[in-house]
Amino acid sequence: MVKFSSDVEAADALAASYKNLKAEISKVVIGQDEVVRQVLTAIFCQGHTLLIGVPGLAKTLLVHTIATSLDLIFKRVQFTPDLMPSDIVGAETMDKERNFKFVKGPIFANIVLADEINRTPPKTQAALLESMQEYAVTISGQRYELPRPFFVLATQNPIEQEGTYPLPEAQLDRFMFNIMLTYPSFKDEVEVVKTTTTDEPKTVGKILTGDEIQAYQHLVRRVPIADNVVEYAVMLANKTRPGIEGASSIAKDYLEWGAGPRASQYLVIGAKCNALLNGKYSPDIEDVQAIAKPVLRHRIVRNFKAEAEGISVDDLIDRLVR
Repeated sequence: MVKFSSDVEAADALAASYKNLKAEISKVVIGQDEVVRQVLTAIFCQGHTLLIGVPGLAKTLLVHTIATSLDLIFKRVQFTPDLMPSDIVGAETMDKERNFKFVKGPIFANIVLADEINRTPPKTQAALLESMQEYAVTISGQRYELPRPFFVLATQNPIEQEGTYPLPEAQLDRFMFNIMLTYPSFKDEVEVVKTTTTDEPKTVGKILTGDEIQAYQHLVRRVPIADNVVEYAVMLANKTRPGIEGASSIAKDYLEWGAGPRASQYLVIGAKCNALLNGKYSPDIEDVQAIAKPVLRHRIVRNFKAEAEGISVDDLIDRLVR
């Protein structure tokens, strides 16, 4: 494990590493700076990420590029309707001597890309649950630990819903962030077209090792945080819960279901990391607000009134933050 003489030195090293990572990733991924920041924040917080965007926005390229910049084992699983749980976690097979042997699946990697995760049935989606929560899988009563660090980065297409299986709320809650990818700006798209229609290869250097990432993950959790910032994060989660004391009028009018305690935890740990990436040694309320959308947008459910009035989840989060 990488060691630093002090947490201040480690915090400065993390901020420098983040700048280097952004520079390397930007060689291949044009624009999407906020998306890159949020994905890296989840990685440093030891959280899983759901990337949602229409086809062609470089979701898979983004994950592959980030994996390349980190000296980690990367595996990709293309989720399809006929994918079985054993195709993800592995299965026991019989060798020539008629002995059972466990053959590891692609889940045994540091970064697992679950491409179009909503294309596969709930039985196969559930195969990810234990690995995402427990960092281990159980086959025939035998528990197998996954390599560390371990992240699941899943992609989803929001516009083509035919033949898809919506993710259960229990599985959605295990994703730290729900990140929405939008269309690039005109300037960025011009740059994308220029760089992708030539024969000049783009290479990405390796910036961080697995040991360094784990050291930064432990650092993030040691970051001191003021009580009023923790209370603000918990209050923000509470305001999304209709029917309880402390719920906001927005929740009562427009929400069917609110965020659970895991949202409060991720708001705090995400704020700590956001502060470090900004060169600060302790988070404030603005750091909580900065990561409120990716933490909350998949944990609150709109009611019919909100849908009828065309009020999006992000609009409701903006109102709650204000």
